[in-house]
Amino acid sequence: MAAEGVGRLLVASLHQSIADILPLRLDFYEHWLNENGLRDGTIGLASFLAVLSFLRQEGEVYQQVTTKAGQYAADWMIEAMPPMRRSMIRALPAWWQQRVVIGLVDRLARRSYPRSRAAWTIRRGVARIRVGRSVFCSVREPAPYPLCTFYASACTRLLAIFSFETHADILSCRGTGESLCELSVQLVTPAGAATEVRPV
Repeated sequence: MAAEGVGRLLVASLHQSIADILPLRLDFYEHWLNENGLRDGTIGLASFLAVLSFLRQEGEVYQQVTTKAGQYAADWMIEAMPPMRRSMIRALPAWWQQRVVIGLVDRLARRSYPRSRAAWTIRRGVARIRVGRSVFCSVREPAPYPLCTFYASACTRLLAIFSFETHADILSCRGTGESLCELSVQLVTPAGAATEVRPV
């Protein structure tokens, strides 16, 4: 388990977020998020969990850092996407485009930590996203606040990139003692778009 790697996207986004929000503490965290590991993608799970453990001890800063990291991860994943694919997604009808974007949360979860998965369902205009094996939420003792803010932030940012002004709310978090990590997203029509009728 300790030798298992964490995705470069996740490590880089967390490192950049710490640099933004805790610049005076960056040297401390770079003991685990070292330059060679960042470059080669060889940061192990044990080192990454140590960083999360120390971040939780920083108090409310934990959520600020993981929220910012989620935004970076979403931005960088979309920037790395072939331009034609981005154009194809934007060309879809709003109801379909929104579902494709929500589906990207699973891709982001897998790129962040190989064992993570994100499955989603939609009912009455609300998407429910269940994140399995969240690397943020594997704690020995329940935390006093949700720990999967990275995924909620990334999902919100993915939607915003494609002009959907809505956000992901955390319904439950395994890190607080719940049975699973689950997000909720109210589906919306992008600003300025014509009302579309979904075919039956």
